[in-house]
Amino acid sequence: MKTRDDLINELSWLCGIVPEYWDIFGNRYQASQSTKEAILRAMGIRIDTEQDISEAIANMYDKQWLSFIEPVKVLSVKNQPFVLSLFIPINAGEEDRLVFYCQIKSEDGNTNYFTLYRDSVNISGEKWINNQRYIKIDIYDNTQRDIGYYSCQVRCVGAIRELSGESRIIITPDACYIPVELEKGRKFWGLSLNLYSIRSSLNWGCGDFKDLARIVTWLSELKANFVAINPLHALLNKRPYDISPYSPVSRLYKNLIYLDIEGIPDVIESKKAQAAIKQKELRDNLRALRDSDYIDYEAIAALKEKILRYAFEFFYEFHYKKDTQRGRSFDDYISKEKEHLQVFALFCALSKRNGLTGWETWSKGFQNPTSSEVSSFLLENEKEILFYCYIQWLIDSQIKDLAEHANSSMSLGLVFDLAIGSISSGSDVWNYQDIYASGINVGAPPDDFNPAGQDWGFPPLIPERLKETGYEFFIQTIRKTIKYAGALRIDHALGMFRLFWIPKGSLPSEGAYVKYPSEDLLRIIALESVRNKTLIIAEDLGTIGENVHDRLKEFNMLSYKLLYFERNYPDPSFTPPERYAQRALCAVTTHDLATIHGFWTHHDIELKKLLGLYVSEEKYLVHTIERKRDKELLLKALVQQGIFPEEVSSENLAHAPMSDKLCLGIYEYLARTPCMLVSVSLDDILGVQRQQNLPGVVDLYPCWRQKLPVKLDEITSDIRFSTLSEMFNRNGRG
Repeated sequence: MKTRDDLINELSWLCGIVPEYWDIFGNRYQASQSTKEAILRAMGIRIDTEQDISEAIANMYDKQWLSFIEPVKVLSVKNQPFVLSLFIPINAGEEDRLVFYCQIKSEDGNTNYFTLYRDSVNISGEKWINNQRYIKIDIYDNTQRDIGYYSCQVRCVGAIRELSGESRIIITPDACYIPVELEKGRKFWGLSLNLYSIRSSLNWGCGDFKDLARIVTWLSELKANFVAINPLHALLNKRPYDISPYSPVSRLYKNLIYLDIEGIPDVIESKKAQAAIKQKELRDNLRALRDSDYIDYEAIAALKEKILRYAFEFFYEFHYKKDTQRGRSFDDYISKEKEHLQVFALFCALSKRNGLTGWETWSKGFQNPTSSEVSSFLLENEKEILFYCYIQWLIDSQIKDLAEHANSSMSLGLVFDLAIGSISSGSDVWNYQDIYASGINVGAPPDDFNPAGQDWGFPPLIPERLKETGYEFFIQTIRKTIKYAGALRIDHALGMFRLFWIPKGSLPSEGAYVKYPSEDLLRIIALESVRNKTLIIAEDLGTIGENVHDRLKEFNMLSYKLLYFERNYPDPSFTPPERYAQRALCAVTTHDLATIHGFWTHHDIELKKLLGLYVSEEKYLVHTIERKRDKELLLKALVQQGIFPEEVSSENLAHAPMSDKLCLGIYEYLARTPCMLVSVSLDDILGVQRQQNLPGVVDLYPCWRQKLPVKLDEITSDIRFSTLSEMFNRNGRG
């Protein structure tokens, strides 16, 4: 007889909970029974008694047979005609009476109707469930279809009862888009930067789209091929927990702090907006926000929203109500966004009403987006909700203009970034509560980023629920982020294969991996990539599952190679340039790691010690010794490539100081790789020591708030970037 632990183990396996994993240090971790139970409960599975568990197991085995039709089918464009399986409860002798009425509709509304009788379908399986016989029927679509999304509706008559259902059919290419130039052997370089960190004499306290337009112009003159920026996702803009671009309120919409307020036509035309901007108090506030070394998200958002409300009033009266071309353009945007925009705008309006506290703290009636209270609020606050739609329209318009500018002057253009999840108190989770796990956070096990592991503080999507909803939320997330992008970086792309679930209140090391339908997710990304002509970069750093790199490569997703981690393991020496992968983006560092200057001065190590992040003095000393070794190994690697700044003494490599020439030499090392893309950190070239984010720390360090030390005017005239451009040109990039 099976024990409770046996039953939990079986149910966990059926639900995709990985029983064990190996971390990057070679340590084996087994998921505890308590962790498995917490994850199962977070998936919405009842496991209070052994009978509950047994019933849940039976339901998992029988679920497909009880569903009549598959909710979604994702397949290769080459795997046609496709087969759709139906599961029918039936009595003996009824098979010959079965008739199937089918229709397959494409996205443009084109519909094929056909009827199938018993002699034209195949019975491919049989099962008895609770004394009822079920048969599996395979029906074939004999039309060769293009890539895209289709809905297949089927009605079955002649069985015990009439059955009907709908399946989403997703026909995909077998690989993501790669620009022809890269396929033919060209190699690109570009600059990566945190847009919010840009100082300028014109922005409102953080980098904005006007600054980005200037950067695009400047980089195109330097013959760079792309500019990569941080995620632009919508945030609450409240310290300390709601300012990380990787912990958004929604991944479907954007943050208003990046708007170029003074470039909005309605701001220019509105007398009230212009009068407000010219007020001494507002100008003084702007001056203080610009002069500060740290970004005040709340103050910037409040000032911009104040002016946006004046602009909206003008737009509403003179364009929207009078049905001008500009008003019709707004209507068209709302129509294309469908219900997704309205729900986000509704959430913003409710958040404003409730003080940005997060929907879990709202009165019960407002916690459910389909409640009567929410419906009443929607009707009573139509104009307020329209205001938040207006903001997203302005953002979309400015990004579109930016993308057109970038595409006309750079080979690849803008590289956007997609965060791995959304915070539990945000609009994504509020609106899609049925597909998000509760009581669980996503994170990472102990690794090089953080020896104690990481808890990222947001909930995971439930794999089975994703499939049941036809992957709609995932599709929208990819589609809305990829829009206007020359390339898309997917943060923690490993999460498409498995995600690390940590029960709330547990240490990261007590988490467990949960499998995801990676084949389906990769195919959906490939479809959106090809449709939008967008290159995909899969950030594949961390604890890697089996065959992950191979599958990403097969789908033409560029790998993410960091100089710090590219070694001849188990030998710690650095991988020579010629051994880097071709289908990859290579870089020195990321926002979560030390800049090259911080790396060289041990700034990151000393900071972690100061903040008490080391579990022991011994660990600190080990990291210090390893860093000295790594610096010497890196310099030796440069020597072997004939890249050696004159001021560095070969007799005392370990103590060589960081300099502009040495920094340039390190990037020349990457320039010589076969990698399709080399990304240069703006912080590295400017000599910044402090990294933007310190994983595992929120209020002890100014994560996501630090501005660059110099203004944009000084950056665009800095001779070091011209030298950088010449180096890349000399090495066949650009």
